[in-house]
Amino acid sequence: QLQLAESGGGLVQDGGSLRLSCAASGRTLSSYTMGWFRQAPGKEREFVAAIRWGVGTTYYADSVKGRFTISRDSSRNSVYLQMNSLKPEDTALYYCAADQRWVDLISWLARTSSYNYWGQGTQVTVSS
Repeated sequence: QLQLAESGGGLVQDGGSLRLSCAASGRTLSSYTMGWFRQAPGKEREFVAAIRWGVGTTYYADSVKGRFTISRDSSRNSVYLQMNSLKPEDTALYYCAADQRWVDLISWLARTSSYNYWGQGTQVTVSS
């Protein structure tokens, strides 16, 4: 059974940077689709970014494009989210997600129901 554990969240000022990590155990991620989602208080969970492990194809939500970068490290069985130029509206609980399928459509990648495995989340707070 695949298990995911996020880390790297914290409190940062407007314009700052953070790097989130998602470490996997129980399975190797070589054939998985990995996604990052976030959920702010009172709001629905929303898509942030996704990566296809093998070829490295990436997709981003428009709200983070140009500021966030998703990457993976096979040797560490981990996926990362580098977040730059953070804004107060980026404040949320950030989740890592995984699934063995890949559909080359952002509409599929952006759905929470497309992913079978989820971590517990890591809190990111951006102060103004």
